[in-house]
Amino acid sequence: MCGDDVYPSYLQLYRSSELRERIDHALALMNPCRLCPRECGVNRLAGEEGLCRTGRLAGVASYHPHFGEEAPLVGRYGSGTIFFSSCSLLCSFCQNYEISHRKGGITIEPDQLATMMLELAGRGCHNINFVTPTHVIPQILEALVPAIEHGLKIPLVYNSSGYDRVETLRLLDGVFDIYLPDFKFWENRWADRFCRAPDYREHAREAIREMHRQVGDLEIDDRGIAVRGLLVRHLVMPEGIAGTDEIASFLSREISSGTYLNIMAQYHPCGTATDDPVIDRPLRDTEFREALAAARRAGLSRGIE
Repeated sequence: MCGDDVYPSYLQLYRSSELRERIDHALALMNPCRLCPRECGVNRLAGEEGLCRTGRLAGVASYHPHFGEEAPLVGRYGSGTIFFSSCSLLCSFCQNYEISHRKGGITIEPDQLATMMLELAGRGCHNINFVTPTHVIPQILEALVPAIEHGLKIPLVYNSSGYDRVETLRLLDGVFDIYLPDFKFWENRWADRFCRAPDYREHAREAIREMHRQVGDLEIDDRGIAVRGLLVRHLVMPEGIAGTDEIASFLSREISSGTYLNIMAQYHPCGTATDDPVIDRPLRDTEFREALAAARRAGLSRGIE
């Protein structure tokens, strides 16, 4: 598959006018807000803020070509990442704590977000990578229209915590060609302890099912660049509390044995992790090696490195 022959699916939605209908449906989910599993129920269209502390407009902390993402996203010119302010999950150990918990960044209008997307595309980025997009899906869709009208035609990446509602994700069918969710925890007691999300596993499982239904396994062109499909991230945690065995087995048996899984070793105490003795230490090499072995035992090989 040659990258020059691939066109992102959102162009067809735009030509058929369905993209504008999706925007209306997404905006309706902001009053009362039920975009994410928190279902805070506030009227964000009127500027009210729920747990994500984001009202009618999105906030952006930074945007730039990123070379630290998965190899199929980075290529030669980088992944065009846009880091949104705040988050709907708010992990206590977040490595972007200043952005997620302290809401670093500025509030922007849809046209400004479109300009960021176009600038990144103009710099040669292989995709536009929206980091923590769950709480600002309507704003992304609004910005996509002027971006398309000014020539945007590279794939979009939905880079989320995995704590997503299937109802909301269905509005993105045909918009995002690449999904990049986390699967953070298998046991909900840990998700509750560190994220106050006692239903995390159930939502992550169903969200990943829906993502895979939409885009399938990862497809890579002849340049080694991702053009469509699912990649899953899993951060290995101290004491095995992330549940790598169970997550890898779920992905292999219930999603696809061809699932691209990035098992990450960079855990270190951030945020308020130093207040909890279970996670107040860096990851050990042995814990990471065991996580890799667990993924291989489950029959996964793509992205395991």
